[in-house]
Amino acid sequence: MERLQINATNRYIAASSSGLQYSRAVALLKLWWSILIRPSTTFQWAIRENPPACLNDTSLGTHCYVRIKESGLRFHYVAAGERGRPLMLLLHGFPEFWFSWRYQLREFKSEFRVVAVDMRGYGESDQPLSTDSYRLDYLVTDVKDIVEYLGYNRCFLVGHDWGGTVAWLFAIHYPEMVVKLIVLNSPHPSVLQDYALRHPSQLLKSSHFFFFQMPRFPELMLSINDFKALKSLFTSRNTGIGRKGRWLTTEDLETYLYNFSQPGALTGALNYFRSIFNYLPLSHNDVRAPVLLLWGERDAFMEQEMAEACRIYIRNHFRLNIISGASHWLQQDQPDIVNTLIWTFLKEGECRKIYRN
Repeated sequence: MERLQINATNRYIAASSSGLQYSRAVALLKLWWSILIRPSTTFQWAIRENPPACLNDTSLGTHCYVRIKESGLRFHYVAAGERGRPLMLLLHGFPEFWFSWRYQLREFKSEFRVVAVDMRGYGESDQPLSTDSYRLDYLVTDVKDIVEYLGYNRCFLVGHDWGGTVAWLFAIHYPEMVVKLIVLNSPHPSVLQDYALRHPSQLLKSSHFFFFQMPRFPELMLSINDFKALKSLFTSRNTGIGRKGRWLTTEDLETYLYNFSQPGALTGALNYFRSIFNYLPLSHNDVRAPVLLLWGERDAFMEQEMAEACRIYIRNHFRLNIISGASHWLQQDQPDIVNTLIWTFLKEGECRKIYRN
């Protein structure tokens, strides 16, 4: 077993080194091309001074803050629904923040206390400078601290992308605190690490993990041409919301530009990637809670085969729904379908008397 662990570690080191070299070369070519065709605008970008009005839409909930004594960090979250109802905690991915859950905040507040958090490093939550502050165990502990601060000992946990990774890990390490787990376009962490090493096509799709290891340069590349790369993640034909999806409005897109144009905002988000290779390979741990995994068929970053592979780590009911034509940005792309599937899963084996505090 120890030999297997050493071999896996060596494979990650080799993959990281090769991936970093490849990513650096591609990024430099992109920068050179941008300077060549847009010499006057490449290095121009604007800090958005005022938040778009939709960030203060009262139908989405109330803006709140909590300072956790143990970590000393202040977290921002938006809460909707009556206090005392079962807690539904929403964890966003990269490069997002609480606003990516706007459709779910409105939808589930009728029966839940729905809380969408700005995870550490994002939005109005604190943004530690040190890469070491984004260790996986710290991210998991943040969830525990927030649940307990809100006055709960259990929750319905929902995560997308990086938030999905943290949700998987939280369900593994604190099984007694998760009633049901709902994950969107994020495989079980052990599935991703094992699959990527055996499938070069997935390693290529995950090349941003390697590119983001470089200091400062990724922040530059995401900022040039007034955050063109950031906009493209949500709007381009390859990575953006699907043709059948609910496109971001101009104001929606401005919420992301407002957040990530602030000084230090991109670095906080990128530090999630910069710390990850210190904790690989992950041990293979099972999830005891019932799991719903939703997957956009057109995810440009994660191959669909990983979704089915998650089944081997679930020791309870597992439901997988592949959503046709949907992109990686699932809860924003197809909110009506996503919400319906979540309701169905929540109602299965309904146990309100059990999950109420």
